[in-house]
Amino acid sequence: MFDECVIRNTRFAPARFCAPLAGYTHSAFRRLLTEFGGCGAVWTEMLAAKQILRESFAASPYLRRGAAESRLVFQLMVREGDPLDRILGRLGEHGVEAVDLNLACDAMTIRAQQAGSALFENLSALRAVVGQARRHWPGLLTAKIRLGSRRADWQASFGERLRLLEENGVDAVTLHPRFFEDKFRRCARHELLPWAASLTRLPLIANGDFTGPDSVRAQAEHLRPACAVMIGRMAIARPWLFSAWDGPVNVDHAVVWQRMFDNIVEDFPPAVALRRVQMFTKYFAANFAFGHQFYVAVSNAPSLGEAQRQAEDFFSRSPATLAQPTVAGL
Repeated sequence: MFDECVIRNTRFAPARFCAPLAGYTHSAFRRLLTEFGGCGAVWTEMLAAKQILRESFAASPYLRRGAAESRLVFQLMVREGDPLDRILGRLGEHGVEAVDLNLACDAMTIRAQQAGSALFENLSALRAVVGQARRHWPGLLTAKIRLGSRRADWQASFGERLRLLEENGVDAVTLHPRFFEDKFRRCARHELLPWAASLTRLPLIANGDFTGPDSVRAQAEHLRPACAVMIGRMAIARPWLFSAWDGPVNVDHAVVWQRMFDNIVEDFPPAVALRRVQMFTKYFAANFAFGHQFYVAVSNAPSLGEAQRQAEDFFSRSPATLAQPTVAGL
């Protein structure tokens, strides 16, 4: 059922996508992911929509794309009043084919700007933003949502917003079935996907707690209405996950870490690069039995050179790997 995803004449195959993760799905990581292959499409990290008017598509690590990134969806943090005609026009001028509206992020800084989950809750602002986006964007338009706020009438509120997205021309919806208040606590409620699918004709992309083919098979009955699955944090820990979906691949962990290090150093100034290396290592270290020691050593490194030295020392000891990393709570 996940062999192929067709959304508004746009074909993604295989129908396994890499989720947008702030601070992680920048160009350096996407290039690494592309080298392994197997992923149907990749979402950028959430981009401040107005910033797109000032960023360089050639130099920005958030906007630049590799030649092999043929299925890249640009996710936007957008607010009512943003000049979407200019923002989307600039994306189109630079060859962007797909745009996603983030209506799911519940971070305080995002809500304070009336974006993300705050925009999802504001019905009139949501209608204005989605309608304007559809008027000014001829390409693929998707939206990332959660269940909304946990309250007595949440089902009716969710259904109303899902209908709004459909009526205003959104092509597909990514559903992360948690409430805003859940953050990443509790398990994603995939048992609600058939109910959500019954409310709309829109293709639904299922997201939340997927770690690979076993976790997808475990939810197979609930996922029948989905056109695709989207994987987030485990794809950071294992960039080869998609290529290994149908069978094992040989991976040299030291080479993968170094390749990511080189990509990050190429894209970011040193201070920012060090932080991005440390962020990546937090998830990558989950592959090892004593990975926390690796993560702590890199996190405490005062420079890129020292971070690289700590990594070389760790890998030189042939660390034991885990069959299945744990990324929950990271």
